[in-house]
Amino acid sequence: MLIIASSNGAIGIDRALQTLKAGGSALDAVEIGIRAVEANPAEHSVGYNGYPNIMGELELDASIMDGSALNSGAVALLRGFPYAISVARQVMERKLPHVLLAGAGAERFAREVGAEAWDEMLTEEIRAVWRERLAAVGATQSAARRSDDIPELTDESPMLDLVKLATDPERVAGTVNFIAIDSAGDIASGVSTSGWAWKYPGRIGDSPIIGAGNYADNRYGACCCTGMGEMAIRAGTARSLVLYLKMGMPLAEAARQAMLDLRDLGGDYIGGMNLIALDSAGEHVGLTSRAGGSYIVQHVDMETHQMLEREVVAIPARWGGNDGPGMLESTAFKNLKGRPSSG
Repeated sequence: MLIIASSNGAIGIDRALQTLKAGGSALDAVEIGIRAVEANPAEHSVGYNGYPNIMGELELDASIMDGSALNSGAVALLRGFPYAISVARQVMERKLPHVLLAGAGAERFAREVGAEAWDEMLTEEIRAVWRERLAAVGATQSAARRSDDIPELTDESPMLDLVKLATDPERVAGTVNFIAIDSAGDIASGVSTSGWAWKYPGRIGDSPIIGAGNYADNRYGACCCTGMGEMAIRAGTARSLVLYLKMGMPLAEAARQAMLDLRDLGGDYIGGMNLIALDSAGEHVGLTSRAGGSYIVQHVDMETHQMLEREVVAIPARWGGNDGPGMLESTAFKNLKGRPSSG
């Protein structure tokens, strides 16, 4: 029995392992571990108090996969429900003829299954970051609303160029990844995120897309991703890694190849990517496109988790046709940069 996770999963990995020790399934462990991150107000890339979209609305994405039967459930654009991973698991276990529910439909389903709802999903600290970010890129306020310090953005506001300026792909994307193997040898994987900060409303990344940001198969292994989700969607990164295992590649080679595939992507927007993966024997790896990343692991016989350095497979970045992303940072945003990230 073991669990691997992105570094921001440290707050939940011990609970997840205790679940396995108590006889819980890999699915139970993944859900419990991720819920701890989703409820953590200091983690701004997942769940409660995550970074909102450009309109100041928090939209959550999550998926969970059962490697024993290749069943999965996912939600996207979920608002008002902090534990997106639990709603995703309900999508899978309620035996719906669906894998992914989004937006109003996901919220209707969450209410129907009795998922926990919160009236307030953002702290004033994060709202201040959002306001200053918009001010930094020229979003205006009307005199009537200036006393409330709320940017003047409506459903009719043009956002195509504003989103490009407001988004900093180096620092405002993040996700939590968990992969577990239980006493029966079953593998489960889960991913949860608040998505890309200041994103265009309705943007969905790789986290709720089975095969892109998440995939598990007992026979071969599992992979979860965090980073620029659009890249993982285009390359089918999580599924590709598992397919490379199926082809007979050792885990380390399969992971490197899945990262190298991302170098073939064209277009103006290429950012960073990270993944964690394990094979059916319990061997595990973590990779990143930029130096400094880490992931965590905890075996059943370990008292606490161990942090391991990710292997670097460089992916040249470009943003809007330029080499590397441009940086536009507000004062409030700079003050948050030292906090833990998903790594």
